[in-house]
Amino acid sequence: MAVLLMLSGASDRPEAVLDSLAFLDHRTIAGPPRAESVLRHPEADVVLVDARRDLAAARNLCRALAAASPELPLLPVLTEGGLAGFSPAWRARDFLLDTAGPAEVTARLRLALLPRSGAGEAVSAKDQPIRASGIYVDASTYTAQVHGEPMNLTFKEFELLKHLVQHPGLVFTREQLLHEVWGYDYFGGTRTVDVHVRRLRAKLGPDQEQLIGTVRNVGYRFVPRDNGREDARQSD
Repeated sequence: MAVLLMLSGASDRPEAVLDSLAFLDHRTIAGPPRAESVLRHPEADVVLVDARRDLAAARNLCRALAAASPELPLLPVLTEGGLAGFSPAWRARDFLLDTAGPAEVTARLRLALLPRSGAGEAVSAKDQPIRASGIYVDASTYTAQVHGEPMNLTFKEFELLKHLVQHPGLVFTREQLLHEVWGYDYFGGTRTVDVHVRRLRAKLGPDQEQLIGTVRNVGYRFVPRDNGREDARQSD
C-alpha cells in the first residue's frame, strides 16, 4: 500500500479529483497546490497534481516539485482534452486521466513506484518494446504509436493491442481474449471484445486498421504486412 498525496485547490477529498482512488487500498491524503505541501507530508510515496482546470498552474507546480524532489514520483491528473497540453516540459514521470478506472490507476502507480535506477531490470522480457508494421508498443510506459504518432488508448485498448501484436498471425477467439486481456474474473459478454477491436481500428486509421484481421466465426488476429517486416520484439 502506497501513500498518495493529492494536491488540489478544488477539493480536499482526493477521490473527488480521481474517483477510482475510492476503490483502491492506497492511503490518500490531500494538500493545497503548493510545493511546500510535499514538505508537510514527507510520508508521501507518490504526488498527484490536479491539472483538470488550470494547465499552466499545474505545469508550473509539477516543474517546481520535480526540481525540489526529482526522485519523488509525480503524476498530474488531466482531463482528456487537457492531455493535448501535456509534454516532457512538465517533468512528470507519467499522467492519469481523471476518468481512468481502478485497473489503469493501479498499473500506472505501480510503474511510477519502480526505482528509476532499477526500472530496466524490473521489466520482464515479454514487456520489452515491440515494433511491427509501423506499430510501436511499449508495455513499460503504457504507450503506443502508429508510424511515430502517439495513440490515445484506454488501458484495455492498449492491453488488447499489445496482446495481438505480441502474437502475430495467431488467431484468438473472443473468449480467449476475454480471459487473457480482461481476466478470468470478468463476467461481461464477448461483445465487449468487438467494441474494443472497432475502437482500436478507428485509432489505427484507415491505412492501418487491416492489421487487426477478423477470422470469420472464430475471432481476431494481428496481420503484419509482408513488405514492412520488422523484428517482433526490439528493445531500445
